[in-house]
Amino acid sequence: MKPKVPIHRRTLLSAAGLTTLALATGCTGPAPGGGPTQQETSAQQEIRYMIGQPEDSADLDLIRADLKKFEAARPGITVALDVIPSDTVRTVLQTQLRSGQGPDVFGYDTGPGFAGALAEAGLLYDLTAAYAERKWPIFEFAKQRVTFDGKIVGVPSQIEQVGLFYNKDLFAKFGLAEPGSLADLEAAARTLADNKIIPLAVSDKEGWQGGHLLSMTLSSQVGSAGMDALLTGGRPWDSPEVIEALAVWERFGQAGLLTPSPAAVTYDNANALFYSGKAAINPTGSWLALDIERNAKFEVGFIPFPAPNGRGIFSGGLGSGTFVSAGTTKAEAAIALLDYLQTPEHGRWAVENLQDIPAYPVDTAGIKASPLFTQILDDAAKIAEGTGDFGYNIDVLTGDQFNNAMWKGIQGVLTGQTTAAETAGRMQDAAAKDGN
Repeated sequence: MKPKVPIHRRTLLSAAGLTTLALATGCTGPAPGGGPTQQETSAQQEIRYMIGQPEDSADLDLIRADLKKFEAARPGITVALDVIPSDTVRTVLQTQLRSGQGPDVFGYDTGPGFAGALAEAGLLYDLTAAYAERKWPIFEFAKQRVTFDGKIVGVPSQIEQVGLFYNKDLFAKFGLAEPGSLADLEAAARTLADNKIIPLAVSDKEGWQGGHLLSMTLSSQVGSAGMDALLTGGRPWDSPEVIEALAVWERFGQAGLLTPSPAAVTYDNANALFYSGKAAINPTGSWLALDIERNAKFEVGFIPFPAPNGRGIFSGGLGSGTFVSAGTTKAEAAIALLDYLQTPEHGRWAVENLQDIPAYPVDTAGIKASPLFTQILDDAAKIAEGTGDFGYNIDVLTGDQFNNAMWKGIQGVLTGQTTAAETAGRMQDAAAKDGN
């Protein structure tokens, strides 16, 4: 997710037993061999698989080794892995797909503003028949995130949550309890700042992080019902609740509770501040848990962004997905790779090695997990099961114009160039243009 792909959801394991992870948590391409694109029929085929560069090179080594397992299981297919910088995926991918030179298979974000835009442009292969034939066990809520105009155009990759990772050792050092409300968070942040610790390691140079910042504050502000109303047009994006959620970051910035000049700070640099202990809280997604375990030398907690009057709720849902180019000449081989990515064995491998939470049932009996990842798994189970109260990651559910207005607007809020109210107004205008 992951950092966001152009940027970063069953009975799951229980904290006590780690028993079963029933991870219960436009125009598209031609059908294999039957559409306008001539399909290759040779016995030996190579498919190109494009992904964004993982944050840790160790993950890339694991992915390469996993693809070797696929090749061993399907001797007639080889995979050429194409790894590009995550912040260039969106531009590079769209350019290649439109030119007819795109990868056969690729990772990309789900939702209307990402995969939906590619589907509308006719750049994604229609997988509806493959789902029906192969009975892929993707959770229904996740499948909806890759369905456009009645066609299923991708395979969801993982379930995610967005919230606050915090340094428990620093909190204990300064006598701070886990924040149970927005006032608690602000008081703790002021104590940290007084002791020369950066309270919140906020980054927004790339822009997409702003969507996560708003997702977490707004979800806790209005709850899942309020988020539903916003996303379905029942409540405008310039409502007082949205303005207040944006104003939280405005106030925190003015009070010196964020990284200095957060709109100039990269995602990697903010993470490094947290790993080094220079920053106490990292507002980001559950995809970072494995990197935190590898890099942080202190105990870490993960909580929702607090609400004004309580603990708050996680923003949760689906992250990225895997897609096939509408122009591929190797559709059967590409779909064979999608088959492999959804096997129970691969799902278990992803949980054990990458701390990904697949969007389909996976048996994880005997898997050992840290307390941090166990908590994330338990919370993700509730998302997949539809229990509990969870908000949403906004940018995977909204259109391109809205996302651009949100990302640029939040950068403006963090730099003091625009107000929370002005940004909310521009988001509402953009939502209307997107048809929301």
